[in-house]
Amino acid sequence: MRYVSKLAALAVSAAMLPLAATADTADGDALNAMSWDEIVELARGGEVNWFLWGGSDDINRYVTEYIGGRLMDEYGITLNRVGLSDTAEAVNLVLSEREAGVMDAGSVDMIWINGENFRTMMQGDLVYCGYTDLLPNNALIDWSNPAIANDFGVPVDGCEVPWSTAQFAFAYNTALHDAPPTSIPDLLDWIVANPGQFTYSAPPDFNGSVFVRHVFYHAAGGVENLLGEFDQDRFDDAAAATWQILNDIEPYLWREGATYPTSIAALEQLYANQEVGLVFNYEPASVGINIENGIFPPTTQGYAMTDGTIGNTNYTLIPFNSPNKAAALVLQNLLLSAEAQVHKARPDVWGAQPGIDMTRVDGEVRAVFDSIARHPNVVPAEDLAATALPELQASWISAIEQGWIDNVGN
Repeated sequence: MRYVSKLAALAVSAAMLPLAATADTADGDALNAMSWDEIVELARGGEVNWFLWGGSDDINRYVTEYIGGRLMDEYGITLNRVGLSDTAEAVNLVLSEREAGVMDAGSVDMIWINGENFRTMMQGDLVYCGYTDLLPNNALIDWSNPAIANDFGVPVDGCEVPWSTAQFAFAYNTALHDAPPTSIPDLLDWIVANPGQFTYSAPPDFNGSVFVRHVFYHAAGGVENLLGEFDQDRFDDAAAATWQILNDIEPYLWREGATYPTSIAALEQLYANQEVGLVFNYEPASVGINIENGIFPPTTQGYAMTDGTIGNTNYTLIPFNSPNKAAALVLQNLLLSAEAQVHKARPDVWGAQPGIDMTRVDGEVRAVFDSIARHPNVVPAEDLAATALPELQASWISAIEQGWIDNVGN
């Protein structure tokens, strides 16, 4: 029932979006046969409805003010940012439109996406594909990198473009604790030794979900035992041990595990209030931003785990029935520009790692990127990268999330 009510509310908000100022109704095949200049002219003066997770004020500000401002100033295109609590809401909206026969006048022009949501859209034939070579800034993408060319094990195949890279990182309050746990086994022991000082957001929140996957990797004896296509027997073995571990630590969590935060924002607020002593995020730079904004105590320190943390790439995708595909392409190309990628890498803006290959960027923009100073309390990206762990294929992730709901959350 939770999803039904969310979807209904989202459909209403989508219906209230302003109508396009100009016709941008070319279908995918027609667009793919155009030149870039023709696409830009088709898009000029129109609009684009971008559905994306809206849980970060910094990201929302970057999208609305910087990207939206440039899109209007340079192309006269209006950017409508539609905030989501869960990307699946947008996926379900596109799916419901297809089932209702809405084939060329959908509500969603672009989605910030990756992982199981991308797999779902590919399986449902809900994606506009085959256009990436049209984007001038496609030249900045290293498609030879398997971590870029595959989204949680699913080949991208010209159906989305990278936006940022991310890697999970922990942080702790040095005023409350002398030393943090630096491996998953150490963390599990630390939780028992420090009752009430740790919790995690409930899956399917993506930060809580990735924490659970770290425990799953540990229970499986290493991620190498889980790679490849979903295998029920391997899943069952690791899952039984994982649910046992998570249920065993539950009495030692915040509020004795009686409830879990529902989002990363809620978890960060608990940490800011010093109700818990550890925090984590897919965006390591959030530590510095939260310190500078007076949210986190200045005694917060990010750090790397000796047994590694999971990293991945996130993307933007255009649904098959977007009525504003040309404007969405212009938006995607802008997001891929070296200037936009460098701006969001600034720690006072967002601190996100680029989705493009910065070795392909020349001149002053590359110099600006190289000169960006890392906040001293943010764990260096190279420290995280030294022990980066891969993501599982999306079929594993959906099974783990549902398994947690059935065996731990309930």
